[in-house]
Amino acid sequence: MRLGSLRLRLVAAGTIALLVALGVAGFGMVVLFKRHVARTLASDLDVHLRQILNGLDVDAEGRIVVARPPADPRFVVPLSGLYWQISDDHGQLLRSRSLWDTILPLPIDEPGPSDVHQHELIGPVGARVLVAERGILMNPESQIRVRAAVAYDLDGATSAVRTFAKDLSIALAVLAVILAVGTTVQVNLGLRPLAVLRHGVAEIRSGQRRHLPREVPTEVAPLVEEVNALLDAQQTEIMRSRSRAADLAHGFKTPLAALTADAARLKELGQLELARNVEDVAEAMSRQVDRELALARLRGKARGGPEAATELAPLVDALLGTLGRTPSAAHVSFDGEVPPGLSIAIDRTDLAEVLGNLLENAARHAASTVRIAATAIPLVVTVEDDGPGIPDTQIGRVLERGGRLDEQGPGSGLGLAIVQDVLEAYGWRLQIGRSELGGANITIAPAIVAALPGASSRAPAPNDMRSMLTAG
Repeated sequence: MRLGSLRLRLVAAGTIALLVALGVAGFGMVVLFKRHVARTLASDLDVHLRQILNGLDVDAEGRIVVARPPADPRFVVPLSGLYWQISDDHGQLLRSRSLWDTILPLPIDEPGPSDVHQHELIGPVGARVLVAERGILMNPESQIRVRAAVAYDLDGATSAVRTFAKDLSIALAVLAVILAVGTTVQVNLGLRPLAVLRHGVAEIRSGQRRHLPREVPTEVAPLVEEVNALLDAQQTEIMRSRSRAADLAHGFKTPLAALTADAARLKELGQLELARNVEDVAEAMSRQVDRELALARLRGKARGGPEAATELAPLVDALLGTLGRTPSAAHVSFDGEVPPGLSIAIDRTDLAEVLGNLLENAARHAASTVRIAATAIPLVVTVEDDGPGIPDTQIGRVLERGGRLDEQGPGSGLGLAIVQDVLEAYGWRLQIGRSELGGANITIAPAIVAALPGASSRAPAPNDMRSMLTAG
């Protein structure tokens, strides 16, 4: 996930919310556990206190005795953490064996028979203890007031809380990981319709479909409908522009034909230089009109759907057969290495325009050999020759519209401009390099393939796609 992506934002926000929620929940659970431990401890102390008071008695000499000691064995284990202590107003003091040689430093207090007072004190070996105490009147005749206290070491309770918090943090961490994974899965499932739309847009650009898929969730259905309506409106406008451009280009045909006829009459009158100037202007305008006619035919058709795919091998055979009979290619042998069954998603007429211009270029500049090759993975078509090639310093000039290295040869430098217009319309790119044969290496490939590292030694920038590799 890239920085700034919607998926990353949703996952990060969900994860942060989970962490905050789990942190608050964990803190609250620890607080509740501490309160539970405190209530349980107070209840246990009250039970022990009742047992001690119920076991007290007065002997014949008026001394307090513990007739029935409490049953908990921790009271007889030295410094076990559970203690009891009994005192009266005559100075008598009884202690549990667990207190050993220490005394609970009870504060000055006079608890009643029905009251249980609690204190937090420093007990044996400096440990914090929670004390619960009650006062009773043992012998109404002698008025012996007894103060009984039970204490519990708080360090044990604190350790229990600490252990609980540790175990809880581990459990919450595992739960956080599980919930984070679940959040990521949920976000991915929620954003899947956007991925479907992205693939749909890519298929529209590549000509595989005309509209976005309509099988989408209700929340994005209005967006799909609006985009499809926009595509329909754009297609309608493109068709209108095609018709207007075609009509305008056809409107120039008659004046150009008249100029050509005037040039012929000027030649008959002996004005050869003027006739040649008129012919040059008429030829340049005719080429431009032909180019606009081709573009008018191309616009709106480059993404006409998968039916526009063309099988490459038969087209190459037909082009090589036709080109081999032309005077400019009489000295050249053609080598075709095109796998059978390979199809390219370009209209046959447009693909013939592209390959025809490239092969004609190569034949004009080759010494003896022109080779055309193609691969399916990655999809690349290459035209090479054994001519002088294109120096690196001249590639920029070659890519300029109308730029030519051979100023003496025929042509105006506009022929292959249509090649790049066609390639750009179909999302392809033209690249220039050095051939193993010694001449130029012209490669055409989809823009995604052309952008791969090592696809070509030199690739024009996207804005250069409308410029032209001249061959005349």
